[in-house]
Amino acid sequence: MAGGGFVAADASARDYGGGVTFSVVVTCLMAASCGLIYGYDNGISGGVTQMESFLSKFFSEVLSGTKNAKRDIYCKYDNQWLTTFTSSLFIAATLSSLVASSVTRRVGRQAIMLFGGALFLAGSIINAGAVNIAMLIIGRMLLGFGIGFTFQAAPVYLSETAPAKWRGAFASAFSFFLVLGILSANVTNYFTDRIPVWGWRVSLGLAAVPGIILVVGAFFVSDTPSSLVLRGHREQARAALQRIRGINTNIDSEFMDIVRAVDEAHKNEEGACQRLFSKQYRHCLAMGVAIPLFYELTGMTVITIFLPVLFRTVGFSSQKAILGSVINSMVNLVGSLMGSLVVDHIGRRFLLIMGGLGMVLCQVAISWIMAAHLGKHEGVVMPHNYATAMLILMLLCVFSFSVSWSVVRWPVLSEIYPVEVRSAGQAMSISIWLCLTFVELQAFIKMLCAMKYAVFLFHAGCLLVGTILVALFLPETKGVPLEIMRSVWTQHWYWGRFLKADKLTG
Repeated sequence: MAGGGFVAADASARDYGGGVTFSVVVTCLMAASCGLIYGYDNGISGGVTQMESFLSKFFSEVLSGTKNAKRDIYCKYDNQWLTTFTSSLFIAATLSSLVASSVTRRVGRQAIMLFGGALFLAGSIINAGAVNIAMLIIGRMLLGFGIGFTFQAAPVYLSETAPAKWRGAFASAFSFFLVLGILSANVTNYFTDRIPVWGWRVSLGLAAVPGIILVVGAFFVSDTPSSLVLRGHREQARAALQRIRGINTNIDSEFMDIVRAVDEAHKNEEGACQRLFSKQYRHCLAMGVAIPLFYELTGMTVITIFLPVLFRTVGFSSQKAILGSVINSMVNLVGSLMGSLVVDHIGRRFLLIMGGLGMVLCQVAISWIMAAHLGKHEGVVMPHNYATAMLILMLLCVFSFSVSWSVVRWPVLSEIYPVEVRSAGQAMSISIWLCLTFVELQAFIKMLCAMKYAVFLFHAGCLLVGTILVALFLPETKGVPLEIMRSVWTQHWYWGRFLKADKLTG
């Protein structure tokens, strides 16, 4: 589909030509490196919040509570300010993502990523030099503003640049870099945890590194052809497309489809957010809400962030808790790499369904172990063999997540919207996800304290519902050019009846 009006007879057979050029690789790697920002910050915050040097500086009551044998095992890290330190990033990211759509349309994807990187750089410097909780939260909110902008632009940047048959692999590279950031953060925490008093400052300060990479990298790549055409720079757009696809590639057909799509988008430029809620885009809206909603309800975001805290809860020492997180990140990285390699061969739906079922089984088993053995043995938080089994199940759950939902959501969310509402739709999906992340981060420790082991059963139930919805209502989009995506929806057993009816009445 081009701008909602151009439909090819056979979407899956459309091939513009052009391969994976050096320019494509460099451009996509730079855009995907935005994931480093979010990944590093996720990994850092989870590890830092259980470091004794950090807790003694800002949250002494939490530190004393962890050493109190009479305190409920599930509630030792239940402190609202501690969770606010982690979650404040996400409320700021939600607010910035709401305006990122209109700003991106005016200044382009490249400028947004440059601005986001600069905000992240400033936030990491403030966090490293923090002397009170207020500075910590201000720094986290600056990080959040940067993430809100880059998360809106980067996945779309990847999808608009990569060749159609490799789009899933390049778009999911964002997830790979995100996990690489988490792994880097956990390795950093493992060594800085050994530094008394100021080790946490090193962890928070090194968050400036991915910010510097993004700021510097943004100067060396051009904007996407779709974004340049959208802003009236057609000659620059054609030159950018030729450079991306290769000097000897005939780009006339692809360029005309991009221009046709953008021309249609210009006719409907005003009120993109309002149109997104019209019946013409009900299919995009439904899946654009469902994917981030059930992605967050997997529980894997908060589990990843608070994993060191969970490991401390079941009896691991600080170093072993962080080491467990390092192992978890390595499994996450391997799963993300595998998912990136197979997403364009196996397809999006299959990975989402199989990964969802795998996570459901693991979370039910984790819940059973915690119910049967956590805090049930005098003097021992959890017997060693059961703690080890819980670690293995957690790794299996993370692998199921990283090879499926973690990888697939980025290409799917950047594929399902037509160009005239793509920025608005992407911003809405990202805002829903970030807002839910904020809510769940604020609530997770409270839920763990109140629901105990049943918190994992809650997420398993949500996962089962989400997996069923994907199986029934999400069409397969692998290998389909963005400009002719409408035909995929038209052929769907459920959405097709509405789109055909709209076409007849229109």
